[in-house]
Amino acid sequence: MFAPVLARRSVLSATGLAPMLRASGSSLMLAQRRLVSTQHVKPTEEIHILNEQRLKRPTSPHLTIYQPQLTWYMSGLTRITGVPLSFALYGASLLYLLHPYFPAIDSAHLIQFAHDLPTWLKGSVKMIFAAPFTYHAFNGIRHLLWDAGYGLTLKGVYATGYTVLAATAVSSIYLAFFV
Repeated sequence: MFAPVLARRSVLSATGLAPMLRASGSSLMLAQRRLVSTQHVKPTEEIHILNEQRLKRPTSPHLTIYQPQLTWYMSGLTRITGVPLSFALYGASLLYLLHPYFPAIDSAHLIQFAHDLPTWLKGSVKMIFAAPFTYHAFNGIRHLLWDAGYGLTLKGVYATGYTVLAATAVSSIYLAFFV
């Protein structure tokens, strides 16, 4: 009976595990110690420390680590063009609804105002409205094609992207200067 206990003690003392096992009883778990100290900090100092840490932390994901690609430029531009188009739609609807209260803003006055503008200015203004509209419309069709499962390969994504850009350029020029 003493032989196994003696053998176990000699093995443990030879490996250096005997003090750890003695501290935790006879189990085989090793003792862990954490040497951590904390300091009492006032709430205002806590906020100051956190703000200093936040200033040094990059935004996530940080855009400077990514290589610019056509896909994310087009994605961002679709969202950016959607916002002013929405405001224009709601603004025009609001003007239509408020027409009885402001009778000076009617179709005849707007047509006369547009007719009196120089041709180059009319084309420029029409281009400002046509480019975001056609881009957003063609990219919306591109997304509908993706929803149907077409053009989802990397080659297809870039092909449809360049197609959207070409169609936007041609249709914007046509709408601005020939219609």
